[in-house]
Amino acid sequence: MSSLHEECGVFGIMTPQPENLAHLTYCGLFALQHRGQEGAGITVNDDGVFTTHKDLGLVDHVFSPQVLSAFPHGTMAVGHTRYGTTGGNERRNCQPMEVNHQKGKMALVHNGNLSNAGRLRSVLEQRGAIFHSTSDTEIIAYLITQARLQTDSIEAAVRLAVPQLEGAFSLIIMSAQKLIAVRDPHGFRPLCIGRLPDGGYVLASESCALHAVGAVFLRDAEPGEMIVLTQDGKLYSDRRLTGTEPRRTCIFEYIYFARPDSVLDGVSVHAARKKAGALLAQMHPAKADAVIGVPDSGLDAALGFAEASGIPYGIGLIKNKYIGRTFIAPSQSERDSGVQLKLSPIRETVAGKRIVLIDDSIVRGTTSRRIVTLLRNAGAKEIHFRVSAPPFLHPCYYGTDIDSEENLIANHHTVREIAEIIGADSLGFLPVEALPQLISSDGICNACFTGDYPTAVEQDECKERFERKIHG
Repeated sequence: MSSLHEECGVFGIMTPQPENLAHLTYCGLFALQHRGQEGAGITVNDDGVFTTHKDLGLVDHVFSPQVLSAFPHGTMAVGHTRYGTTGGNERRNCQPMEVNHQKGKMALVHNGNLSNAGRLRSVLEQRGAIFHSTSDTEIIAYLITQARLQTDSIEAAVRLAVPQLEGAFSLIIMSAQKLIAVRDPHGFRPLCIGRLPDGGYVLASESCALHAVGAVFLRDAEPGEMIVLTQDGKLYSDRRLTGTEPRRTCIFEYIYFARPDSVLDGVSVHAARKKAGALLAQMHPAKADAVIGVPDSGLDAALGFAEASGIPYGIGLIKNKYIGRTFIAPSQSERDSGVQLKLSPIRETVAGKRIVLIDDSIVRGTTSRRIVTLLRNAGAKEIHFRVSAPPFLHPCYYGTDIDSEENLIANHHTVREIAEIIGADSLGFLPVEALPQLISSDGICNACFTGDYPTAVEQDECKERFERKIHG
């Protein structure tokens, strides 16, 4: 399995007067860099004239000072940081997706995966659509554009197009005069809105991006809601855009993807991870001398385990901040080499000690085995591995890059066997039944752990798309 699915960061901003929005969008994307490291893009709207720059790479590599200075000032902008699953890692799949049509212009950014993308693409191609990329985002752009030609406003077009989408999508759509945000009816992917001191608005995947540009958090977008921002500073919403569906926020947003300083749907990510660690201490206790976490998303859970167990918390692994996240690295070889460059053990913490090691997940087992080896080589006497998520058993079709059961170690091995494979003295996973306790809600999607998919999924078609990414 080459990578884990379209887990991206979206950002949009609108101000009353023209400003250097490229710089502000850059700051917002930098705060969302953890959500995708393969590509980034910005489109600035200067009185209906769109200026776009996008490319492969990290945010600060794509947007040099020279590139940022070439953007005009504007009153609206959208940005995107991409982790590509469907579609592959090519420049043509970078976002924003810009479209010119008879009634104007549109730029679109998207976080999520459509579970009916193959069927929609086939229908559109039969109608004469010619696709220039292989991402879900272009499918959404075509649907909105076709609807726009039949309607008198961009929001009316969105109302016609969005109900055709199935799966996960948080969208930000920019026209010449409006900025629109849409969240899927289940609320799989996060989306929030904030207010700038000058009266402008900011839309973002996570609240941490609002803070990065000086915006005050207002609220999360509701599942199935469309938020419309107009240039005269008005905001209105349609909370019945896609009908009423049960909330199914992706629990892995709290366990892994989101930044710990973000608040998603009213729940602190940091608090949710600490709770996971505390539950692990109750359900899978261990006799040890120190509790350490795997940076970054294992640290909060390790703190929770330490507090609940009374075992001292220690810093046992140091992360090289210039190395990306191995979970979302595009290839297995990159993940393997990334672990060696990314983490270094602190011998004073682990040498001769019984260690409880906390990580957020075990997917293939390769990374976990390498981390255990690092700690063994640093002199750890015992390593008791604890995981703040249940075992991955099923593919995800909504945006977490888990594409094949055959590549999931927990699908073929018992917990004891996994412990032996990764070299741990013991191993414990957070039970599925404990997940609602992390956010005090049953409204979660845990399909990658249980196989209970909230929507219909075209499994064969999805698998074929992921294979196309893996093999080019």
